[in-house]
Amino acid sequence: MELDFRNSPAVLGHIIDTLVAGIFTVDAKGNFIAWNRGAERVTGYLASDLIGRPCALLDGPNCKGFGSLADLLSAASPASGMCNQECKIMARDGTEVYIHGSVQLVHNEDGTLAGAVGCFMDVTSLVQANEKIAILEKQAATGYRFEEMIGNSEPIREVFRQLKLAADSDVSVLLTGESGTGKELAARAIHRQSARRDRPFMAINCSAIPENLLESELFGHVKGSFTGASSDHQGLFEAASGGTLFLDEIGDVSPAIQVKLLRVLQEREVRRVGDVKSRAVDVRLITATHRDLMQLVNAEKLREDFYYRIHVFGIRLPPLRERKEDIPLLVEHFIREICHTRKILSGSPPIDGIARDTLDVLIEYPWPGNIRELRNAMEYACVTATGDRITYFDLPPEVRGGVSVAPLTQGMTAEQLNEKNRIIDALKQSGGNRTKAAAMLGTSRVTLWKKISRYAINT
Repeated sequence: MELDFRNSPAVLGHIIDTLVAGIFTVDAKGNFIAWNRGAERVTGYLASDLIGRPCALLDGPNCKGFGSLADLLSAASPASGMCNQECKIMARDGTEVYIHGSVQLVHNEDGTLAGAVGCFMDVTSLVQANEKIAILEKQAATGYRFEEMIGNSEPIREVFRQLKLAADSDVSVLLTGESGTGKELAARAIHRQSARRDRPFMAINCSAIPENLLESELFGHVKGSFTGASSDHQGLFEAASGGTLFLDEIGDVSPAIQVKLLRVLQEREVRRVGDVKSRAVDVRLITATHRDLMQLVNAEKLREDFYYRIHVFGIRLPPLRERKEDIPLLVEHFIREICHTRKILSGSPPIDGIARDTLDVLIEYPWPGNIRELRNAMEYACVTATGDRITYFDLPPEVRGGVSVAPLTQGMTAEQLNEKNRIIDALKQSGGNRTKAAAMLGTSRVTLWKKISRYAINT
């Protein structure tokens, strides 16, 4: 026997209550006469709270569409069609909820208005996601840079302010921060913004050179001062005279080198290895380290007087995880710098951007290697990308593996289980090639990635 829902109000009411959407009806005066469980779940208000009361709840502070329900019902010539409505309402627990729905006016047989029936969905997560994307796109469009440094977050703007202050003076600067945070770029920015900008900028990594060679590189040597010294050699202090000398990883220099550096800073003169006379130098010194220098002082591995001599003006470069809002700016810059140029040189179409889902992955990744790691990741992506946009599958494996996606495999329907099996079969047939698998399934690579993550498929 076929069930006639129209003649079975109880069954029809049960079906309406099981719907995810909120469904309601109002009379001609705008008072609620029905409010299903879907509406209760979205707003927190029970039917018993609203039945018989005016429908002001759904007017919201920023309604778009037809205005309020009361205005629609009281119009001299009410519309007979369906009207759309968007609102931000206040739920019962005080949270803001964005809803999107429609209202259909209902008329009696004689044409008089009987009331209205409406339905709505909770679109809060969608609205918030769009707002986040809009903010990121605005930042990308109005990005701020200080020389070669890029960013618009509060931490990096403070760094830019300190760099400008350092550039306007001539004091010794100590740059601290994790590896890959851009300490050499910061040193170059100070030099280029300073009165010494037209003079040399010399840089050296103190940890990369053995102590006996580092002394010669810094201070120079005279012919015959040691085996292999076949001629006089000008050190970096002399070569940078009038300009800026940047000593990276200053925490790795030996106590003996510290003493000689301290003398140069105090006396403003340098003595080449094997020489008996000193030479005047005018150098602005900038040092950098990823280590905690005060711990080295306490461990007697760094001279205290040397520490305070180089730490006149300290600037900390924040790690990338503390300035995640700068990632879209940096990604856009690296795409232009690496991908666009590389594709043009190779004759392939240039990469124009990055998929939004992929950008979310980059924002959530912790970036232990900071900006240097991000640049390497984008260089990898530009090499592996086959389309005009970078997708999730173009990222390095360690970046893809660094973002945890909660699998939703429990309680799958038969349809979802079949879809999961189809994806697994397509991946097997394509030899794990996700591009080919997506083509076989008739979907995009990004959609395929989402479903692989959703179903926790081991690829």
